Order: sequence, then structure tokens, then C-alpha cells
Amino acid sequence: MLTWLIVLPVLVAVFGAVRLLRRRRTGHAFRWLLAMNLALLGGALVVLGTALSGPAHASTQAAAGGGTNGAALIGAAIAVAGASIGAAIAVAYTGAAALAALSERPEMFGRAMVIVGLAEGIAVYGLVVAILLIGKA
Repeated sequence: MLTWLIVLPVLVAVFGAVRLLRRRRTGHAFRWLLAMNLALLGGALVVLGTALSGPAHASTQAAAGGGTNGAALIGAAIAVAGASIGAAIAVAYTGAAALAALSERPEMFGRAMVIVGLAEGIAVYGLVVAILLIGKA
């Protein structure tokens, strides 16, 4: 049930955006998409605020009973998301540069792949931080 509460507004936003973009009124569609994005961001912030400011006695009971700490799990999710986005941006730029270099000098394949692999290592660091945070939860 909770999954549908999260997915349904996103589906409505996507279908509405497709409908407006098909009408070719880009100014109106852009404003509508911006409003929907702000509404979804507001909803996400409400959910985050509710998760972080839940009843204090429940979190102390969960900590005493060996339950998971919600703040550590949210921190782990932020670490993975931030590292993944950073790695995606880094791989996009280094991959484009590597392909440009390989088109001129194919013998640079090994060096180019090492550089792209180093950019992908950012995501691995985020995963390590998330594992450490979950271990402390």
C-alpha cells in the first residue's frame, strides 16, 4: 500500500507531462512540470521530516531493543544517492573524453578505461560509507 502512495503521484506527473508536451505548448508544460516537481519535493520533505521527528520514545525503545536507527539509514541512502549521482556525472565526462581520445589514437584504450574506472570508484566509496553507517545503526 505504501508503495502505491509513492508511485501514484509520480505516474500522474509523468502522464500529465507527456500529455502537455504532446500539445506542443512548451511554456505551459514547463510551468506545469516545475509545479509538479516542487509538489513532489515538498511531499518528500514532509516524509523526511516525519521520519526524522517521529516519537522520541519509539526511537529510544528501538535503540534499546536492538532496532535500526532511522537517521543512520537515511544517511546511508543519501551517501549512496550522492555518490551514484557524482559517479554518473564523472563517468559521463570522462567517458566522452575517452571516446574522443580513442577515435584519434586507439592505442590509448587501457589508459582511457583506467580513468573511467577511477571515476566509477566514487560510487564504491559511497557504498562503503553506507555499509559503515548501516553497521553502526
